[in-house]
Amino acid sequence: MTKYVIRGGKPLYGTVEISGAKNAAVAILPAALLVDGVCRIENIPQISDVTLILNILQELGADVRTVNRTTVDIDCSHIRNARVPDTLARKIRASYYLIGALLGRFGSAEVPPPGGCDFGGRPIDLHIKGFVAMGAEVDVKGGLICAKAKDGRMAGTTVYMDMSSVGATMNIMLAAVLATGTTVIENAAKEPHIVDLANFLNSMGASIMGAGTDVIKIKGVDHLSGGSYSIIPDQIEAGTYMAAVTATGGEVLIKNVIPKHLECITAKLVEMGAEVEEQDDAVLVRRDRPLERTNIKTLPYPGFPTDMQPQVAACLCLAQGTSVLTEGVWDNRYRYVDEFRRMGAQIQVDGKIAVIEGVAQLTGAAVEACDLRAGAALVIAGLAAQGSTEISQVRHIERGYEDIVRKLSGIGADIRVVVTPDETKAVQAG
Repeated sequence: MTKYVIRGGKPLYGTVEISGAKNAAVAILPAALLVDGVCRIENIPQISDVTLILNILQELGADVRTVNRTTVDIDCSHIRNARVPDTLARKIRASYYLIGALLGRFGSAEVPPPGGCDFGGRPIDLHIKGFVAMGAEVDVKGGLICAKAKDGRMAGTTVYMDMSSVGATMNIMLAAVLATGTTVIENAAKEPHIVDLANFLNSMGASIMGAGTDVIKIKGVDHLSGGSYSIIPDQIEAGTYMAAVTATGGEVLIKNVIPKHLECITAKLVEMGAEVEEQDDAVLVRRDRPLERTNIKTLPYPGFPTDMQPQVAACLCLAQGTSVLTEGVWDNRYRYVDEFRRMGAQIQVDGKIAVIEGVAQLTGAAVEACDLRAGAALVIAGLAAQGSTEISQVRHIERGYEDIVRKLSGIGADIRVVVTPDETKAVQAG
């Protein structure tokens, strides 16, 4: 069993570099299925979700070659199989992008239901609605999501999104790129990784307009050609380090970011008492005064991101006064609250609303990461707490943060990885 052990109470100082965006990479890599030729994809984060996607592509028959630590060449030209391996796909939420990509490429797809973090029901009904509108028949058979275009090729149409869904917007884009005619996505999500996926596809020969607005138009083309593309920096990883500095105090230069993407996060951290100085491709974050209460509601981009909600909650636990945190996207994203309480936090949850009464300090404890962003929030709480914090189930954290222990150590954190025997296996062996 792998744990992170943190001795907290130390401010952070130095420089940290942000990796490529997880939420862009897990859609762009499946998009390589649509390309006839070699895609060179750069600035790929070294995280377990990316490794899983690459392994799935290889299982399907893709030629995947590592160029360097952050660059791969992918050639999907010889793939003839539209059925995704069961075991790998069930470990990752983003496996659903394989449905749109395979439908676009072959007109059919057989993909296991997605896995990933569990924080409430996250059905893919909006994805399926889009595929059906474009002429696909979708059913669940033998534990697989089976989709097949009636005429062998997806057909352009207008798809209205009942709610602004990032995953459904990107999946319908993937299915529409090689479709006949024009597809229009109305009430589309506008997150930066949607724009990044569109830019990748356009660089390979697609015709996508309006990404980043609420109406996206995709004119189907006959084929995509190979090329090179670099993934954008990770907005949420950058926000997580910004929140860490806000919680602990200190001064850190966070490099390889797009400051525009961080504005929704920056605004709230500044309200709490942090100072944020924007540079061309970096932000300098410092905090040397007491944290102040604030109210936050998560919303689709450009609102405050739901993926930053647990991390900012860690900061609010230490703010003077009472803060109100409202989750405007997911139904069950407060599962981490009991872990915070073990550290002395005072939080009351009612449905989608958390009321946080700031405390003078948190105290280290043994806690468990229940999902990716909650795990990152526990790291932040541990960095700010007095004493030692042990975080288990860190596999969740490593799904989305590259070298988090090394990066934090580089800015002064006392954090280390500890591997202990798995007690269950030890009992079975005995």
